[in-house]
Amino acid sequence: MRVQFGWPIGMPLVRSLKDGLWEVRSSLPSRRIARLVLCFHEETLIVLHGSIKKTQKTPADDLALAKPRMNEVTR
Repeated sequence: MRVQFGWPIGMPLVRSLKDGLWEVRSSLPSRRIARLVLCFHEETLIVLHGSIKKTQKTPADDLALAKPRMNEVTR
């Protein structure tokens, strides 16, 4: 909700992944970090993919899922 109503927001919650993709991170009670990959289309926040963060870098598989989904919703 903080991202949706407070945009733009920077680190540590949100960072750009380039090409219109953004990553939002949230700490979970289990001390793990959830990661959402999102984009914006016509002023609407669209969540494309979600995962549990396991590495510092966003895995290529996550981006490979999110990019075609973004292209599908922004056509």
